[in-house]
Amino acid sequence: MGAYNPSEIEPKWQQYWQEHKCFRAVDGSPKPKYYILDMFPYPSGAGLHVGHPEGYTASDIIARYKRMKGFNVLHPIGWDAFGLPAEQYAIKTGTHPSETTKKNVENFTRQIKSLGFSYDWDREINTTDPNYYKWTQWIFLQLYKRGLAYVSEAPVNWCPALGTVLANEEVIDGKSEVGGYEVIRKPMRQWMLKITAYAERLLQDLEELDWPERIKAMQRNWIGKSLGAEVVFKVESPIAANIKVFTTRPDTLFGATFLVLSPEHPLVRSIVTPPCRDAVDAYCNQAAKKSDLERTDLAKTKTGCFTGAYAINPVNGAKTPIWIADYVLASYGTGAIMSVPAHDTRDYEFAKTFDLPIIQVIEGGDIEREAYTGDGVHINSGFIDGTNVKDGKQKMIEWLESTGTGRGAVNYKLRDWLFSRQRYWGEPFPIVWDKDGNHHPLPEEQLPLTLPEVKSYEPSGTGESPLANIDSWLHVGDMTRETNTMPQWAGSCWYYLRYIDPNNDTAPFSAANEKYWMPVDFYIGGAEHAVLHLLYARFWHKVLYDIGLVHTKEPFKKLFNQGMILGLSYKDARGALVPNDQVIAKDGKYFSKETGEELSQIPAKMSKSLKNVVNPDDIIRDFGADSLRLYEMFMGPLDQVKPWDTQGVQGVNRFLAKCWRLIVAQNENVLQDNIRDIACDAETETLMHQTIRKLGEDIESLNFNTGISQMMVYVNHLSRLKEVPKAAAEALVLVLAPYAPHIAEELWSILGHSDCIANAQWPEFDAQKCEVARIKMAVQVVGKTRGTIEIDRNASDDDIVKAAQAIPAVAKQLDGKTIVKTIIVPGRILNFIAK
Repeated sequence: MGAYNPSEIEPKWQQYWQEHKCFRAVDGSPKPKYYILDMFPYPSGAGLHVGHPEGYTASDIIARYKRMKGFNVLHPIGWDAFGLPAEQYAIKTGTHPSETTKKNVENFTRQIKSLGFSYDWDREINTTDPNYYKWTQWIFLQLYKRGLAYVSEAPVNWCPALGTVLANEEVIDGKSEVGGYEVIRKPMRQWMLKITAYAERLLQDLEELDWPERIKAMQRNWIGKSLGAEVVFKVESPIAANIKVFTTRPDTLFGATFLVLSPEHPLVRSIVTPPCRDAVDAYCNQAAKKSDLERTDLAKTKTGCFTGAYAINPVNGAKTPIWIADYVLASYGTGAIMSVPAHDTRDYEFAKTFDLPIIQVIEGGDIEREAYTGDGVHINSGFIDGTNVKDGKQKMIEWLESTGTGRGAVNYKLRDWLFSRQRYWGEPFPIVWDKDGNHHPLPEEQLPLTLPEVKSYEPSGTGESPLANIDSWLHVGDMTRETNTMPQWAGSCWYYLRYIDPNNDTAPFSAANEKYWMPVDFYIGGAEHAVLHLLYARFWHKVLYDIGLVHTKEPFKKLFNQGMILGLSYKDARGALVPNDQVIAKDGKYFSKETGEELSQIPAKMSKSLKNVVNPDDIIRDFGADSLRLYEMFMGPLDQVKPWDTQGVQGVNRFLAKCWRLIVAQNENVLQDNIRDIACDAETETLMHQTIRKLGEDIESLNFNTGISQMMVYVNHLSRLKEVPKAAAEALVLVLAPYAPHIAEELWSILGHSDCIANAQWPEFDAQKCEVARIKMAVQVVGKTRGTIEIDRNASDDDIVKAAQAIPAVAKQLDGKTIVKTIIVPGRILNFIAK
């Protein structure tokens, strides 16, 4: 072979690892376990781009390092393969989603294996496999039996023209993102999961987790715990009705000058007065066309409509007008708020818009200009006048409870999880309905309930999934199957548990394997999953904990989010991005092919539309997988956003070639003549132990880029030696192995080892040998450097002073002067203060 040739080395060792099952995890091994998990990918038709391997490479380095440290490592891979893209493709082409998914998985598998990741492929899972989703359905039934799955009429974004339900993100200004069709809010029967029953535990148990603080903060905010009070306002109406509102500021009740209900509030239709009915109906119809995101946009102009009805403020008997407004959502709190415009910015804007009274009840600010939201002393507040906010809250809650007009309460922003989708490509619900409209669970022995073949994947047009059109599947005796399917999140809620026992056909996983492997020690993936996936998985895990199926309260002990790798893009003078295939380079500058305008190069997210996606297949072809892996870890701190630069891959490729030349003879696949079984000199020995120590520490702390820098320093040193101690060369190959495993395996073999380096032992370092035997110190006279000395690290102060005074330039400066003080900074500087 001679020269470094990754195209020969890498397939060879990938085949070796696969045939010898080098990365097989052993259930119940006496070794200490280490479970390291990547967020499993959705196998899209586009395949991987170079941003995807970043997290996989980091986890693989840790997995390989832990194996070398003697751990029994579980490092699995699988596919989160249900999802809308495959179904949309099926609608366009008629291709069954399972065929598309199979093709995409094959491509992803090829790409991932070409990168040399040390996955245990015997544990591969696929969420669309009936042998997998049998247990997703089984877990759903456990939630159902515990009353945590229920049916509710929930308002959804319904597009009549498209005949389907849209997500909030798919609705813009009341119209569908695709086609611009009108969208309305329509109540539809939906399956819900009672995640709110676990709100407090989901919040409190965050404190036990070694997760990024910003992720924990996002979950805390999503759960949104608020302490306050529930206040009852009696409606002044012919009907006997009460409106309950939750407020975090019960102390401001004297300043509540109006109530606002959501347009969907159940009391709206019954309390509206005849003169206001037409306007209220029109407003409700308009609100139904808006998504929740639009309605709660803080920047939008406040709109509302008076119902004509009034309620009585319990604390002062004031007649309080009742309005409706779309910024109040039925899904939050009670769907009704008490408005204190003097001390809430949103209420202030609403009051100014509709000329409603504003009463200041906290001293401070200038409410003629804006709401005052700071602390202060209560005024215009009867029995709590003169108290601070904290004491005022407590007094008001005590008054509400003593008078029966309210109580102290806790509210959560978290809503129950809308768990059904009107789509085909998802897990069928194991539920049937009788003719009286009652739902019943399927017997567990009938699982899995598999998806039927369909002729058309088009939405039914009625809001139901395409399954509603399959009569042979739909009807079971006098029962009718549930036609909704589960969301994509279902399969990812528990996949980490299936990896521990993927071939079990009698249970989702065995108790013994769960006890051995759980919790996941290290979980790595993108921060975009901070709330939904991570919160849903924690919820399901806690349910399984309550059932007794898992022994840990939390699934993921440590979490890390890798940063994004950006592509290179181009923008014109207006700031508009120009696709890369419309750009030409000339003399180091970039120009638009169409206009000739000079463009500026900027980093931007990789996307097909910008034509700036870099395919790892191309990088592997040109430089090898080891170069790609090493470059992505060398780009900078793992959690930072970094721009891609192919020239950087060339740089690390040259480094690997240098490692190769250090050990392998030119034009031959044998050891270099100057690799000898000789002892290390002092400098080499020190640097070797320093390198071993730093590489281990940097892997443990995820500082991969600084570890690579240390390897480069070490290789440069070894390259300068006339004779290279074999032990020093072996140490290099061992610490290189987690980063660049293919070249490390080949070099290990050339060094005379018959075993696989993936299963070799991580080298030990001697802390004492990490210390440099002799050190250099600068010598100064009155703060100016006059020379340096090289001296034994353990030399006494007297020896250091004598050596310094022996320097001719120092002696000259001290001649005829008196040394009044000697300052020694150990290992760095000696400074003579002389007069």
